[in-house]
Amino acid sequence: MAISLFDMLKIGIGPSSSHTVGPMKAAHTFVTALDEAGLLQRVERIQSQLYGSLGATGKGHGSGPAVLLGLEGHLPEEIDPTIVEPRSQLITTTARLNLLGRHSINYHESGDMIYHRQQSLPYHSNGMTFTAWDASGEQLLHKVYYSVGGGFVVDEKAAGADRIVEDRSKQPYPFTTAVELLKICSDTGLSIAEIMLKNEQVWRTEEEIRSGILRLWLVMQECVKNGVRNEGVLPGGLKVKRRAAALQRELKNRTRMDMITPSLGALDWVNLYALAVNEENAAGGRMVTAPTNGAAGIIPAVLHYYYNFCPNSDEEGVIRFLLTAAAIGILFKENASISGAEVGCQGEVGSACAMAAAGLAEATGGSPEQIENAAEIGMEHNLGLTCDPI
Repeated sequence: MAISLFDMLKIGIGPSSSHTVGPMKAAHTFVTALDEAGLLQRVERIQSQLYGSLGATGKGHGSGPAVLLGLEGHLPEEIDPTIVEPRSQLITTTARLNLLGRHSINYHESGDMIYHRQQSLPYHSNGMTFTAWDASGEQLLHKVYYSVGGGFVVDEKAAGADRIVEDRSKQPYPFTTAVELLKICSDTGLSIAEIMLKNEQVWRTEEEIRSGILRLWLVMQECVKNGVRNEGVLPGGLKVKRRAAALQRELKNRTRMDMITPSLGALDWVNLYALAVNEENAAGGRMVTAPTNGAAGIIPAVLHYYYNFCPNSDEEGVIRFLLTAAAIGILFKENASISGAEVGCQGEVGSACAMAAAGLAEATGGSPEQIENAAEIGMEHNLGLTCDPI
């Protein structure tokens, strides 16, 4: 199985890559399958059922609205986040669902969107099923999908492959462990970023890869800007007040004496960048899964640190940063997990810290061995059971 940088780092919406991005993609895949089979116009009813973690916490993570918008033909990387809530409410109140934007059917929330709070499907805790019937009650299509973290979705046949369809593309420098990756660097004289760039070219041209990475960077920048601009209270019953805007005003008002220790002053800005992204995620805004929504603030925060505080930073460094971060993310995806539902927030935050540390080491001139060591330090400091026991 080959994993791309653009699998690890995806443009999506909050508040969860596994509970929002994944279900929207799965629903879109299901309705597209109906269309490709010539069955779309025969559909009279679709029932969506969410299991395990999706069933237990899906309502708080916007899984239902994500499914509805996916059935209507939207994808996480393209949808305007501001339309999700009003459109899903309109579907519910009018009891009409417009499949792929062109075939309208009845929709009744009580029977067509079912949350199984205490029942799971076999492969993964984030399971879901979709079933379509025609007017006579004949079943047209039934599919099982799993949202396995980071926006990755697999169907029942591909369970364990971390893709809807397993990609067997032949990469010039395949690796599944850090040992293999460092050996390739040693044998070829290439950096980790250069290896990733050459591997990515089995799917895209170098120009497409570079422009795609810079688009990810642009979305990260916009996410931070939105996070420090928006104020008020975050969605949900806890009524959590947004803090990023006030923190930015405080930092901008500091004097030179307040910033006398540059490293500590910079760290306050890093915290601001991460907080801004996290608040945008909680509000359902647009962001980059890095590698998941739950840990999405870390890589943009460190990348902003590189770009705003490191000497000689430029877009070429941004590209090397994200290529290297993705390589480390692939190691986690191949050998462990990035899914919070599967391995807890250590798996999400630990992998993101390792990816960010590796990216910063590359962008600031680190050797492959130094990059690997930075990733290891970033990971191991998140293995101390921070919040999972609670």
